[in-house]
Amino acid sequence: MWPNDWPSSAAAIATSVDVAVTAAHAADEPGFVAATADLAELPADQVMAVLAAIVRELLETAHPDGLTGDDVRAVLEAVVRRAAGWHSSLDATAVVSVLTGALGIDDPDEPETSRTNPQPAAVLLIEYLADLSKTPPRQPIQRAINEIARAETVEMP
Repeated sequence: MWPNDWPSSAAAIATSVDVAVTAAHAADEPGFVAATADLAELPADQVMAVLAAIVRELLETAHPDGLTGDDVRAVLEAVVRRAAGWHSSLDATAVVSVLTGALGIDDPDEPETSRTNPQPAAVLLIEYLADLSKTPPRQPIQRAINEIARAETVEMP
């Protein structure tokens, strides 16, 4: 499934993200809630770094000519509309926060507007963007884990 040389936390993150994306794609709320609960048990900084990297890659893949404000609005509306029918505790504010954070346009001085876990919102974005770009989710998951692992092994001068 995932490379054997990954640390156990990397393999757990990859597996949990994959299961959560699969549940979101199937509109399986119990499966999605369980998978995102599993993600919440893993190191939050590592999980969010992986999720943000996947969202960024899929945004670039889905919008190779760059994103406009209208594109960002369309992504937000599509993700919320798509999930609203099956995910009863959808937090649209978290979707906005994750997307703007992945784009690097969040304001670190502003108080956090979402008090909920941002990981489910990130998974919903990943599922939508993977579908939009016709990218199998495992590919960007694996690349994100590999890149973060590579960056962690590079020694600082």
